[in-house]
Amino acid sequence: MSITVSKGLTISSKSFEPGREIPEKYTCDGDDLSPHLSWDGAPEGTETFALIMDDPDAPGRTFTHWVVFNIPAHRNELPEGVFAEKMMKKGCYQGLNDFRQMGYGGPCPPPGKPHRYRFHLYALDRDLDVPSGVPRSAVQGAMKGHILAEAEIVGLYGRK
Repeated sequence: MSITVSKGLTISSKSFEPGREIPEKYTCDGDDLSPHLSWDGAPEGTETFALIMDDPDAPGRTFTHWVVFNIPAHRNELPEGVFAEKMMKKGCYQGLNDFRQMGYGGPCPPPGKPHRYRFHLYALDRDLDVPSGVPRSAVQGAMKGHILAEAEIVGLYGRK
């Protein structure tokens, strides 16, 4: 299943169902692997994609878990457990997450109510002229005026 936000672009996952629990292996309580994500329906003119994963339920502010950008338009998925080195060789860049690391940082909420984890995909009309390792804000700033379509899938994870 997938969720469409605009203009026909959809994002889905073989790793979890939208609105359902993200399996432990994709979290800090497991192997902390990035989940499989795939997309379809990119609009004409798409040159690259960007993906931002965050937790809007984190205490204090939205917590960024993953920033990936300059994903070439010919790619339509990120396989499970993608590593930064492999992505860089394929033309993708990763930004800094709020764990102060490049790459994926899985769900790791404090005990209590499950948190929502949003995987937000952007179809862009150009490469972003920012280097690897920049924070989310720099990537979002570079995307302004270049977003052709957006799609989002949300998973849940909680700790007792």
